[in-house]
Amino acid sequence: MALNFLPTDTKIDFAGQRYLFFFISLMITFGSFWFMFSGSLNYGIDFKGGFLMSIRVEESVKIEDLRASLLKMNLGDVSLQEIGSSKDIQIKIGRQPGDDKAQSVALDKIKASLDQTFNHHIEYRSIDTVGPKAGQDLINNAILAVFFALLGMLGYVWVRFEWQFSLCSIVAIIHDCASIVGFYGLFHYEFNITAIMAILVTAGYSINDTIVIFDRIRENRVKYKKMELKDLINKSINETLSRTILTSATTLFSLFALYIFGGDIIASYSLPMIVGIGVGTYSSIFLASPLL
Repeated sequence: MALNFLPTDTKIDFAGQRYLFFFISLMITFGSFWFMFSGSLNYGIDFKGGFLMSIRVEESVKIEDLRASLLKMNLGDVSLQEIGSSKDIQIKIGRQPGDDKAQSVALDKIKASLDQTFNHHIEYRSIDTVGPKAGQDLINNAILAVFFALLGMLGYVWVRFEWQFSLCSIVAIIHDCASIVGFYGLFHYEFNITAIMAILVTAGYSINDTIVIFDRIRENRVKYKKMELKDLINKSINETLSRTILTSATTLFSLFALYIFGGDIIASYSLPMIVGIGVGTYSSIFLASPLL
């Protein structure tokens, strides 16, 4: 006997309410692009440059205490994480205002503070400086990565279905990727290489959900040749609704567990993924198919 968590015979008029959802999606997308091009994003060290230090100490140290100590120096963005053990720590500090001399002065202050904190029982395993040019190169490469990912998905859906399906799926994915950027801009989260990974994973999840619904639409077009397109799309979305919601829900349960119990580093990756799965599910149901 099958166990149904959700009703399988829903008759929700998704296509009939499409203009409302199109308006909501446009507002989200335009808002996200505004954050992207207005300079409101809080770019991390990966993009705007700074210091990357790996240190080893003799005794275990609490990350929170060390972060509080460095923040008192008013150095701007400071990110710390353990590397393998609580004695090996990676420190990221944003680029300081001024020229190369200002960077050297700031680095000397950081080392003096760390020496005092650990009573000179500290080993500097590596000290790297990330310049603004490297950050710009990373931004350019990130844009290319997203572009080629979208291009590949466009070609796949075009070959598997028709050009109309391909166009609608790409519009939905652009909406999803833009929503992740908007999330970072709205809540002023640090936009770093983790954000790019979240965008790409969200795009992949979204296209998977969308293709499931498109498959059902294609099947129903063969079975119900005289049915109006609007009714056929509604029928297809309703028939796959239970699967879509349950798949998203199980993924979200896992991500929420990582966010709550995984610590700061994993939480910073899990949270945008939670947003991505949410908007990806929304766009598959309310945007991609009704656009047809």
